[in-house]
Amino acid sequence: MNQFIAIRFLDILDILMVAFLLYHLYMLIRGTVAFNIFIGLFVIYLFWLLVRALNMELIDTLMGQFIGVGVLALIVVFQQEIRRFLLLIGSNNQVNRLLGMDKLFSSDKYKTPSNQQLKMLVKACENMARTYTGALIVVAQKSELREFVRTGEKINARISDALLETIFFKNTPLHDGAVIILGNRIVAARCIMPITDKHDLDPTLGLRHRAALGISEVTDAMAIIVSEEKGKISVAQAGELHLNISLAELSKMLENVLHPSDDSDD
Repeated sequence: MNQFIAIRFLDILDILMVAFLLYHLYMLIRGTVAFNIFIGLFVIYLFWLLVRALNMELIDTLMGQFIGVGVLALIVVFQQEIRRFLLLIGSNNQVNRLLGMDKLFSSDKYKTPSNQQLKMLVKACENMARTYTGALIVVAQKSELREFVRTGEKINARISDALLETIFFKNTPLHDGAVIILGNRIVAARCIMPITDKHDLDPTLGLRHRAALGISEVTDAMAIIVSEEKGKISVAQAGELHLNISLAELSKMLENVLHPSDDSDD
């Protein structure tokens, strides 16, 4: 009789896939209230297993009813994290290319920004950082952020460093809130962004950084923050905050998001 356990290639693949999902689940909920909730639910589940092992029928019956609706409870409690996980999969360029969905998401309404417009965007951030002018610029990708555009004032103007600096000038009525850029257009200003629920952030970070991180968690957008207190530039993308980046780093990150062409400004 063979005493060895037969391990197939599919078993190894199964383990790797589960490890991959658990890792990304941890990355999504770490530092949030959801992580503490997950630990609480895990402790309750372990306690239920102990109760069943000890044949404590009354508690087992009561907890069994609770565990029975556990999937629905998880969906309700972790709806934001589930949305972020699905967004992570849906916005993956390799996945979209494999399924042939990359052309479906492309829009002819907003043209790709030119190299000149990209330079003006970086220049505006540089000037605002030098003058300690606070700013929050959200650069959309596949999602057009229509629900967030509706919260602000529509502009629909070409990207311009002068316009961006004017919008975020302290005495203007549009400076409070976020500017949304879609393609080669500044589509709206004074837009309201969702605030992240992460509680392990640096307490010195203000609402701009938390709003930038929040929009990057629930959409595929990239958010640029110019600190009013420190005059530093930061970027939030895919739920990660990159603090105090250089202008060269900002240009490179924008190139990856906007894919500027060599054509002149239209």
